[in-house]
Amino acid sequence: MTALQLPGTGTYRLREPVAFDVPAGPPVSRTAFAAAHVVADPLGGNAPGAPAAVDWDATLAFRRHLWSLGLGVADAMDTAQRGMGLDWAATRELIRRSGAEARSVGGRLACGVGTDQLTSPIASLAEVTAAYEEQLAVVEDAGAQPILMASRALAASARGPEDYLEVYGRLVGQSRQPVVLHWLGEMFDPALSGYWGSADLDAAAATVLELIRSHPGRIDGIKVSLLDAGREVALRRRLPDGVRLYTGDDFHYPELVRGDELGHSHALLGVFDPIAATAAAALHALDAGDLARYDALFAPTLPLARHLFAAPTFHYKTGVVFLAWLAGHQEHFTMVAGAQSGRSVPHLVELFRLADAAGILPDPDLAADRMRRFLAVAAPD
Repeated sequence: MTALQLPGTGTYRLREPVAFDVPAGPPVSRTAFAAAHVVADPLGGNAPGAPAAVDWDATLAFRRHLWSLGLGVADAMDTAQRGMGLDWAATRELIRRSGAEARSVGGRLACGVGTDQLTSPIASLAEVTAAYEEQLAVVEDAGAQPILMASRALAASARGPEDYLEVYGRLVGQSRQPVVLHWLGEMFDPALSGYWGSADLDAAAATVLELIRSHPGRIDGIKVSLLDAGREVALRRRLPDGVRLYTGDDFHYPELVRGDELGHSHALLGVFDPIAATAAAALHALDAGDLARYDALFAPTLPLARHLFAAPTFHYKTGVVFLAWLAGHQEHFTMVAGAQSGRSVPHLVELFRLADAAGILPDPDLAADRMRRFLAVAAPD
């Protein structure tokens, strides 16, 4: 059994690796996307404020890993450091390359459409709309499904719900295929406080529902990332038939995706990046009606997810990349904009323990060796 010394713990012994027998093909009872991270070029100038330098080969290899498990890929989202180091030039290239890769392997791909190419902190509604339209064209040209991301510029410029309805109505109306809306809470991005025109979440939900009901057949679903399971269920039950609720709740995803007698959520989750094999196995168990196995597979991932997304939640990307390094999906722990410094050593040590407990480290020897090397630099004796 592999062992190493951890600060504050002493000798820690890793569990044996978990082998997941994942059936071929995507799950059928739920639509599931993993929001994927990008792999930085470790020799690039990835300092805060610098243009993002991406290792394209490793980034695309990770997307092939997700597709091989039957999961869809949600790309160019906040997990890929949109708004936290991944600039529009790199994002545009990511969308183009991921689109080509998806076509080559038959993978399902959805990509974020935002406004982050705007340089002014305050923009007119016309400028916000034009920025969205530019990105929508890039996503559609790549053959991906559009996800209309929450916009910091729109949050800063909108005077009320009517401005959100105007901008989103135009985008939904011109998209070539049904879009996914994105309601991202301020715990993920403080600049999005009061999104949909109100700090009152009930009023914001009413605006969202008005938008959806005004465009029948044009909206595939809405991703909700509010970390409030009760509020998500309440919204889910009010959606028109045929409109999906994609949970972005990384604290309560097992119960929300499992659902109840009145319905269920689908999934578009950042936590599915590090727990992809477990998630795929659990969703196939759900397909087979094996709820006991579904619950058993997801249960040990919840403590990991809740630690990964602990406040300040917007730094969760650091943990995602750290886990990808420990699991062998990339050769370094470097992030665009130097975001590898976003979490403390104690946080990452606990993340390592929880990842091991959840059984998501496929090679314990490799994970232990990398953890030793990390601690030798970050927390030497």
